[in-house]
Amino acid sequence: MFRDEAKLIVQAGNGGDGSVAFRREIYVPKGGPAGGDGGRGGDVVLRAEESETTLLDLVRSPHLRARSGENGGGANCAGKDGESLLVHVPVGTIVIDSESGVILKDLAMPGDELLVARGGRGGRGNTAFKSSTNQTPRKAERGRRGDHRTLRLELKLIGDVGLVGMPNAGKSTLITRVSAATPKIADYPFTTLHPHPGIVDMPGFRRFVMMDIPGLIEGASVGVGLGDRFLRHIERTRVLLHMIELPSDENLERTAAEARTVLGELARFGHGLLEHPRMTVYSKADQVLEPEVLARELDRMLGVKGRVVSALSGFGVPELLEACWAVLHPAEA
Repeated sequence: MFRDEAKLIVQAGNGGDGSVAFRREIYVPKGGPAGGDGGRGGDVVLRAEESETTLLDLVRSPHLRARSGENGGGANCAGKDGESLLVHVPVGTIVIDSESGVILKDLAMPGDELLVARGGRGGRGNTAFKSSTNQTPRKAERGRRGDHRTLRLELKLIGDVGLVGMPNAGKSTLITRVSAATPKIADYPFTTLHPHPGIVDMPGFRRFVMMDIPGLIEGASVGVGLGDRFLRHIERTRVLLHMIELPSDENLERTAAEARTVLGELARFGHGLLEHPRMTVYSKADQVLEPEVLARELDRMLGVKGRVVSALSGFGVPELLEACWAVLHPAEA
């Protein structure tokens, strides 16, 4: 199951208490203070890992706690430091402080880390308080409490090419054709309920990540359907493929209107989505007669130059992938 939001309650470990102790050895009269310091509490750290793809585990277990440090002992024995807690999150996770709303860090690269809760310092034992005027101190410090905070995590998946369009525009079929992704495919709307990334392998050891986004309908940018929840995942894509299902002759006007609706929702959502390089792709060419004629008419109505493909038969797909690569890597084109 895919989850791209999570609320966490994190607690760093408390520091161990310092010890009050004195040397008690034969032939060593008045051995003096020998209380050790307490151990430091463990930290809570988030790390971005490519192997993670969802925040589901954190939704199920939102309380994260690092171990506390051990108390100091006699004979100047320091307490053991508490073990830190390292939490793996997907690349693209944004960490937000729930109370202030401040973005703490965007874990946008593999290996990025963020210390979200610092462990408490261990208390000093009575040995630390020995002085020329106080040879037998009988006091020690208690350990400091570790940080406690509430966080909100938001995941923005990172892909090279993002597929957008109305429901059932052929997005899932295309990504299934060109990658190992396995989104649900059916002949009714909203079969895709969450983003599906897929790795596209091309000849010459070339590869890029394609992202299938749930279908957009009018009002998606303000909460209608599923689009408002997942539009943020295409903020980090470098190229947008606007998928348009080729219609029969009598449905050209409706298809053009739906295409304008998708572009309107991208514009209303903002975040520079319409500034991304964008290609228009006419899908399901195998289901209509004279697909090239229909495509030229839609080009005229929309003011674009689209590509005709059939993910089912593979027609036009290799050329489409090459065009995507040329935009992603213009120096190699």
